[in-house]
Amino acid sequence: MTTTSKEESGRPVVAILTVSGGPSYFRGNQANFEDIVRTGQDMGFPVYVVTIKDLKLQGERIKGYTLNSGGEWERQLFPLPDVIYNRIPQREDELKPNVRKKIKECLVHPTIKFFNPYFFNKWHLFEWLKSSKATKHLVPKTRRLRGESGLQMMLERYPSLYLKPESGKAGKGIMMLKYQKDKPLPYRLKVQHHKSSTTYKGANMHRLWKRIKSETGTSRYIVQQAIELTSFEQRPFDLRVLLQKTGKGQWSVTGVGARLAGSKSITTHVPRGGSIEDPSKLLTAVFGEGTAPGMINRVKTTAVVIARQIEKASGHQHGEMSMDLGVDTSGGIWFFEANAKPMKFDEPHIRQKSLERIFHYSQYLVNVQKP
Repeated sequence: MTTTSKEESGRPVVAILTVSGGPSYFRGNQANFEDIVRTGQDMGFPVYVVTIKDLKLQGERIKGYTLNSGGEWERQLFPLPDVIYNRIPQREDELKPNVRKKIKECLVHPTIKFFNPYFFNKWHLFEWLKSSKATKHLVPKTRRLRGESGLQMMLERYPSLYLKPESGKAGKGIMMLKYQKDKPLPYRLKVQHHKSSTTYKGANMHRLWKRIKSETGTSRYIVQQAIELTSFEQRPFDLRVLLQKTGKGQWSVTGVGARLAGSKSITTHVPRGGSIEDPSKLLTAVFGEGTAPGMINRVKTTAVVIARQIEKASGHQHGEMSMDLGVDTSGGIWFFEANAKPMKFDEPHIRQKSLERIFHYSQYLVNVQKP
């Protein structure tokens, strides 16, 4: 069985790229793939899921998966895609030699448009943003975690620091280090677990360094100045912004959500106990009705400037990214994180628009000539 081609439908053939394995035919967020495929079908796009293993770029037909009328995944033969939307689920998958090789082949293919090639690295993101006048003021002071003395120097400048894995996800592995000089054990290290945290206390940095090393293991970490975020009911919050390219190829904000920190969490991530909130409600509660709308507009404008700089500095074509921005107690905006493979936004109005934009941008890509 085969699907229609671009010539028959007038729409580009879109393939969602992932890896094989797992309980199904392929790995990744199955519900997300179902939503993407259904949206594409409703919009008249030939769309299917393909694994790295099945993506044979030299063939005319390749094996892929689509949803049949009963809502089940069905394996079929498909034409070579015009556009590949990269949804390889894990960094570990992306680092495998066969996956890297296939991505490189896609990037230089004469007819295929490929977007979101790689996950971001936290250190690279901060370096990219610091290299532009338009964005460097948005980045908290950040260094690589190299040793005890460098950490001590940072703590002398900033009384509170975050320690974050360079390739972390959903708040995993984040720690918070504080110096509280009026306490008998002034050095405090808070280590985030699943939905709680443990605090270790020490008389000096040397005592806590061993604990830090045992927590970080072989992972690379960054050290970052902690920003005093605005709070709602004594719980800090930040903003999640989803940005996507439009049907005109321009960066645009698809939606803004707020994430309120869990009562025992040092981050706002939902898997760590955070909750999803309405950004207008939280910002209005803190800054007042007159200021909140202007602040949301400022957040959106800032996010677009950041997305442009990240894409330019990365040297690759991106169609979407999500980012975490914070607002401090005086209304200043700060950049904390960007994700090249955004997770689903649970807010329904953002979700539907985000699915449609994948296909608007895919149409744009085939309408413009490759540079």
